Amino acid sequence: MNDPAWLHGTSAFTTVRTRLGAPLLWPEHLARLRATCAFLGLPDPDPDLPTPDPHAWGLLRVTVTEGGTFASHRPLMPGPRPDDGVTVRLTHMQVHPQLGAHKTGNYLPYRLAAQQAAPAFEGWLLDAHGQVVDGSRTSPLLELGGQLIVPVGGLPSVTRAAFLHSTPHATRPVHAAELARVTRAWVCGSGVGVVPVARLEGLSGAYPARDLGVQWPDTTDPALVWPGG
Repeated sequence: MNDPAWLHGTSAFTTVRTRLGAPLLWPEHLARLRATCAFLGLPDPDPDLPTPDPHAWGLLRVTVTEGGTFASHRPLMPGPRPDDGVTVRLTHMQVHPQLGAHKTGNYLPYRLAAQQAAPAFEGWLLDAHGQVVDGSRTSPLLELGGQLIVPVGGLPSVTRAAFLHSTPHATRPVHAAELARVTRAWVCGSGVGVVPVARLEGLSGAYPARDLGVQWPDTTDPALVWPGG
C-alpha cells in the first residue's frame, strides 16, 4: 500500500477496444500512453501486449506504474445500441489543469462527474474558465455553425481522432454558454465508439435542456461502431 500508484494515483493507463482478441488502434493508444508516462516520469510502456482472450468485443486496460506495465482484459457488453441517441449532462466538475490531457490513476473528478450526471449516459466536465473540455468516460465532439469542433483542454481521444481522420474540423476552446448553439454532438470512446447525443441537460440560462439532431456515423469500422450493434 506504500506504492505511489495506490497512494497518489501515480499511474498511466489506456483502454483499448478489442475485436476477437485483436487490439484496435493500439499504435495510437501506445503513443498517447508513452506521452503520459514521460509526463509523470514513469517507465516507458511495454509495447508488446499479452495475447487477449478472443472475446467478440473486449476492453483491454493497459496500466503503467513504477513497477512496470500491467494488462487486464474483459468482455465488452454495453447492451443494446441506443438508436435514439443518449443524454449528456453538463456538470460542475472541473478537470485538473495539468492532468486533464492525460489518462492517469488520479481519476476522482471523472468519477464525481459521472455521479453528478446520473442517470444521464455521460457527464461533461469544465476547466477553470468555464470551458467544456471532457467527459467522465468519453470525449465530446460538437457541431457549431455547421462546423465540427473538438474542444481543447481534455484528453486527446484516440477514438475521436480516428473518426475525424480526413474530415475537416477545428480544435478550439468552447465555453459552456456556447452549448446553447450546438446543433449536433457525439461522445467518443473505446467502450462505446461514436454515439450521437440526443439531449443536453444542465445548461445555464432560460433553457436548461435542449434536444439535438441525432445522426449515427455511417461506418462499419469496428473501432467506431457500438459494440455488438
